[in-house]
Amino acid sequence: MPSWTHLIRFVAVEDSLTHLGQLVNTSRDVGKDSVDGVEIKAYLINGSIFNGEVTKHVLTVKQVSANPRCAIELFADRDQKILSPVTREECSYIRCLGLNYKDHAEEANLPLPKAPILFTKPRTALADPHPAVINVPKCAQDGTSDYEAELCVVIGKAGRDISRENALDHVLGYTASNDVSARTLQMTTTQWSFSKGLDGSCPIGPVLVAPSVIKDPQQLSIKAIYNGATVQDGNTKDMIFDIREQISYLSQGTTLEAGTIFLTGTPAGIGHFRKPPVVLEDGGDIRVEIGGGIGTLVNKVRYDTL
Repeated sequence: MPSWTHLIRFVAVEDSLTHLGQLVNTSRDVGKDSVDGVEIKAYLINGSIFNGEVTKHVLTVKQVSANPRCAIELFADRDQKILSPVTREECSYIRCLGLNYKDHAEEANLPLPKAPILFTKPRTALADPHPAVINVPKCAQDGTSDYEAELCVVIGKAGRDISRENALDHVLGYTASNDVSARTLQMTTTQWSFSKGLDGSCPIGPVLVAPSVIKDPQQLSIKAIYNGATVQDGNTKDMIFDIREQISYLSQGTTLEAGTIFLTGTPAGIGHFRKPPVVLEDGGDIRVEIGGGIGTLVNKVRYDTL
């Protein structure tokens, strides 16, 4: 595994190019700092996320305007961002687990599943943290666009028929993710991939934290915060199928390639089941906050006008 512990992908002030970097100050919440305009510095990483080596060369992350409206207007400018730690080219597949927290199954009034429930997202769903926005297309602008705070696992070493005992040896790192969902489309069919696979429906980041830092991924707090209000407040210990089980089960007869992304399920509190329901509205601020040094994934919501 590579030498970094807290990896970001970003555009540097010094040369306006995209780089990989190891955070200089690993105690900071980079997601919040990027919103607040706090200076972020990183040691340059040579290589890829899979084999990168940390150098002593320090670069500064470019920042956007602190004005939220300006940030939304600049969302398409890749010279103004901290980016997803995994690119679409590096991502081989996005595998997602449904109904994987006990309290979420209870709020849905559904029995606990006997095996992991799998759905997938296309690579076009992968999206960046702030100042990138969650772009809600017209087909989902019906008052049912929803959030799901999730721990994201990135596979770093390919494998097939992986044992539970060795499962975490295949993990490259952990980050935050938001399984953005179009509920009307989801409830229309028993297959969820379309309703959860719209373009930009899988923002992840901003920091990819190595397993050398997170020894036990089943002891992490996980929250969703919408417009300043905490709407989900759980812990990864409450997963029905833990990370080891997910990797072992889903690698049966199936090669998990390096770059595979796992979205590992969401705790109770999704907007669809709240009373009254909570909806991702145009201009809203949705944050996924995870412990263990992962920090906060921040995105504004923007309704597509095209």
